[in-house]
Amino acid sequence: MDNPLLAEEPLPPFPRIRPEHIEPGVREVLSRARARIGEIAARDTPTFAAVVEPLEELHHGVARAWSPVSHLNAVLNSEALRTAYNTCLPLLSAYQTDLAQSEPLYRAYRAIEEREGAALDAVQRRVLEHALRDFRLAGVGLGAADKQRFKDVMLELTGLQAKFEENVLDATNGWSYRVTDGALLRGLNEMLIDQARRRAHDQRLEGWVLTLDQPTYVAVVTDAESDVLRRAFYEAWTTRASDQGPNAGKWDNADVMEQILRKRHQAAGILGFGNYAQYALATRMAHSVPEVMQFLEELSRSARPAAVQEFEELEAFAGHRLEAWDVGFYAERLQRERYTVSQEEMRPYFPLPRVLAGLFEVAEKLFDVRIRERSGAPVWHPDVRFFEIESAAGRPVGSFFLDAYARPNKRSGAWMDECIGRKRLASGSALPVAYLVCNVLPPGEGRPALLTHDDVLTLFHEFGHGLHHLLTRVDYPSIAGINGVAWDAVELPSQFMENYAWHPDVLSRISSHFQTGAPLPAQTQERLRATRSFHAGLQMMRQLEFALFDFRLHAEYSPERGGRVRELLREVRREVAVVPAPEWNRFANSFGHIFAGGYAAGYYSYKWAEVLAADAFSAFEERGVFDRATAARFLDSILSRGGSRDALDAFIEFRGRRPDIRPLLAQHGIAAPGETAG
Repeated sequence: MDNPLLAEEPLPPFPRIRPEHIEPGVREVLSRARARIGEIAARDTPTFAAVVEPLEELHHGVARAWSPVSHLNAVLNSEALRTAYNTCLPLLSAYQTDLAQSEPLYRAYRAIEEREGAALDAVQRRVLEHALRDFRLAGVGLGAADKQRFKDVMLELTGLQAKFEENVLDATNGWSYRVTDGALLRGLNEMLIDQARRRAHDQRLEGWVLTLDQPTYVAVVTDAESDVLRRAFYEAWTTRASDQGPNAGKWDNADVMEQILRKRHQAAGILGFGNYAQYALATRMAHSVPEVMQFLEELSRSARPAAVQEFEELEAFAGHRLEAWDVGFYAERLQRERYTVSQEEMRPYFPLPRVLAGLFEVAEKLFDVRIRERSGAPVWHPDVRFFEIESAAGRPVGSFFLDAYARPNKRSGAWMDECIGRKRLASGSALPVAYLVCNVLPPGEGRPALLTHDDVLTLFHEFGHGLHHLLTRVDYPSIAGINGVAWDAVELPSQFMENYAWHPDVLSRISSHFQTGAPLPAQTQERLRATRSFHAGLQMMRQLEFALFDFRLHAEYSPERGGRVRELLREVRREVAVVPAPEWNRFANSFGHIFAGGYAAGYYSYKWAEVLAADAFSAFEERGVFDRATAARFLDSILSRGGSRDALDAFIEFRGRRPDIRPLLAQHGIAAPGETAG
C-alpha cells in the first residue's frame, strides 16, 4: 500500500490520508525509529554530532508523521479515524517512554556533556540540558520494575485522556435544540438563525435546529432574550459528559477523571515527587507549589473586591437575583447601555478577510516579514487556507494553514499546533509549518464570515502562538519554536498579541463594514476599548477559580481520598467564586485543558503568562506600540529563542527586570495590593 504518511513531501498530503493508512504508517515509522536508535546507542564514542543530531532528526521525523493524524482527529473526526488514532496512542506512548528510559542513550548524553560541554555553544548545551532533565523525569534511573510500572501508567494515561476528549466531543455533538416558536430566537443574530433554519430543512424538520458548537452556545447565553433557551443551553453545555443534564449518564467522564488523577499521582510518586503538581513544575518557570499558590492568592485578593462590586451592580441593573445563565445576557445589556456597544452589532465591521489583512499588517510592521496566501496546498477541507511567510528580503521563513470555521466533528475552541517543526541539521533542513484553528461562524450567502471582537481577540491570540512557532531561529527541533518552552511562559506571545486587537491604530486597520467598507466609527472604537476593563474583576476571578481548582486538584490528591473533584470545586468556589453555580453544574467533566490537554497543574499559566504579556506590552507603550527597536528586542529575546534560554532570563533580557503584576492590574483598572483604585 502506498502510504501517504510515509511520503517525503513538503507538506502532509491531507487529501490522500485515509483511516486505513494510519496504523500501518505509524507502526512503520516507529519501527524504523527504533532500529535507528539502536544504531545510535551502540556507538563506542558518543559525540554531539554522532548521537544528539541524529536523534533530533529522528524526533522531527516521528513528530512530522504523527502530526497530520493528531490534527485530523481534532478537525475532521470520524469513527474510523478515531479508532485508528486510539490504536496508535499506546504505540507512541510506549515508544516515547522506551526512548526516555533508555540507559544507553542517557549514558551517551552524560558522556557528551562531560567531554564536549565546554566546547558546545549555548543552544547545544541547552539541548543536552533539556534531554538529561527529560531522561530523569521519565525515570531513567529507576529499577527495572519501577521503569515498567511508570511505562504502564503513562500508557494508560494516554488512553484515558483521549477517552475524556472523545466523551466531550460526543456529548457536544449529541445534543441539539429544536425551536418551533420563532419568538424564542429573539435577540440572536440573523446568521445564526439562518444557519439553524437550513439545518432544520436538511433534517426535514419544521422550524430551527440549534447545535451546541461553541459559537452558538456563546451567542445564546449572551444574546437570547428567552431565559428558557439560555438555561437549556447553559445546562447542556455545563453538564456535558456527566451524570446530569439532558444526556445524564451518557458519555459520563466522572470515572475517567478519577482514573486520570490516580494515574498522574502514581506516575509522580514513582519518580519521587510528592504529587503531580510538583512533577509538573519541574519543567515550568514557577518552581514550587507555594510559589504558584501565592501568585494565585495575590491576584485573587486584588480582583475579588472589584468582582463583588461588579456582580452587585449587575444584579441591581437586572432588578432581580441572577442565575448563572443570566449573567452573560445582562452583562451584555449593561455593557451596551454603558458603552453603547455590542459584540453582535460590531460583527458587520469585522469581516474575516479584513481582520486577517490587518493582523498580517501588524506582524509585518513589527517583525519585518511578508505574509502571502498560496493556492494549491494540500488541505483537509475546502474552507482551509494556506499562507507563507517571507523575510523582507524575500527569504522563506515558514508557513501555516488556517482552518477558521465551526463545523460538525471538529473540536470546539481555538488552537495553534505544530505541523512541521524547524530544523537545520547536517542531515537536512525544514522550515516551520503551523496549524491555526478557530471556530467562528462560517460565511453566509453573499457575505464573508463576520467576527465578534471576542473572535478577533482569539484570532490574534492564536496567531501569537503561530509567530512563536514560525519566527524561531533555533535549529534543533526539541527546543525550536514552542518546543522546550516552559509551559507557564508559552502563552506570553499569544497574550501579548491580543493587546494589538485593542489598539486604536489596529482597530482602524482590521475593521471595514462588509457592505459599505466604512471602518468602525471612532466613537465606537473608543467605547469598545473602554469595555476592556468592563467586568475585569469577574473575568479574573473566573479564571482564578479554574486555576485554583486545577492546581489544588493535582497538589492535594491522595490515594485514600481520591480526586474529590466535586468537593474540591465546591471548596474553591466558596473561596473565590462570585457568580453562584447551580448544584448540577458539572463544568469539570468537560474541562479538557486539564484532563485531556497539556494544562494539568498548569491552568495558572494563563494568568502567569498574562502578567508577562502585560508587562512586555508596557515596554512597547513606553516607546510606541510599533517601535521597531523594541519589536526587534522582543523577537530576539522571546519569539525567536524557543526553549533555548530559560524563560525568566529571556524575559529579563527583554524587559531589564523581573516581571511585575502591576501592568496587568492597571490594564484592567484593578488596584494593586496596597493601592486604592483611582
